[in-house]
Amino acid sequence: MRQLPSLLWNSPLLDLKPRLQDCVDKALGQTGLSLPVRFFFRADDIGVPAERFFNLLSLFFDYQTPLCLAVVPSWLSQQRWDIFQKTDQKAQGLYCWHQHGWRHISHEIQGKKQEFGPVRTIDAIRQDILRGREKLENLMKDRFTPVFTPPWNRCDSRTLTVLKNNKFKAVSRHHRSMPKSPKGLPDLSVNVDLHTRQETTPEAGRQALWKELSVGIRSGTCGIMIHHQRMNETAFEFLKVFLDVMTQNSHILPIHFKNMYEV
Repeated sequence: MRQLPSLLWNSPLLDLKPRLQDCVDKALGQTGLSLPVRFFFRADDIGVPAERFFNLLSLFFDYQTPLCLAVVPSWLSQQRWDIFQKTDQKAQGLYCWHQHGWRHISHEIQGKKQEFGPVRTIDAIRQDILRGREKLENLMKDRFTPVFTPPWNRCDSRTLTVLKNNKFKAVSRHHRSMPKSPKGLPDLSVNVDLHTRQETTPEAGRQALWKELSVGIRSGTCGIMIHHQRMNETAFEFLKVFLDVMTQNSHILPIHFKNMYEV
């Protein structure tokens, strides 16, 4: 089922580049940091070859900007990985492939969606995490990065413990996600959401996006979440201008997960 874009992307943003440049410059000026602000992009729900997905990869390749790709293991086959691998080889390490749950389905009967939530037993949680990792490692070999993004950015404390005990390097959720990650399992949090926004008007979406971006930059590490299935022409144009602004600024350092947990 095709996912509709957020209302934010229903119409082009007027004066996009100067407004974006102004937002970025003001936030950079408020950080008080001598080092560059780190930026990373995390694209979720990866596993199916599609035009918009390859358009996304091409955009990041053109700007030579790292991209963290959260892959749903059950969606990936050898045939699909062979297709992805051709693009990955050209990128020479630009893309960071990691694990996005197991099947990306919710098991919760009520409340918010979770694949690894309270309704499940710890044995079921462990089994799905490990079978997903094994599948990705078998397909991707050394291109797999042992970082875990839970679907919908949600999981319980038992899941975090399973990840730590099975030598995952990090988890990546939303910066307001609870419970907190245990010591030894850093949370490489996203703080800007481009495509799963819920505002009821385009203007409300714009104002909220500028605020998220400003707060993310001022934090010193700005993590941006992407859902290519929800992108339309306007969303792609925004991302293109954003990458253009970002890559021309010496106070911004584009990174991916390996740069974060190895430091």
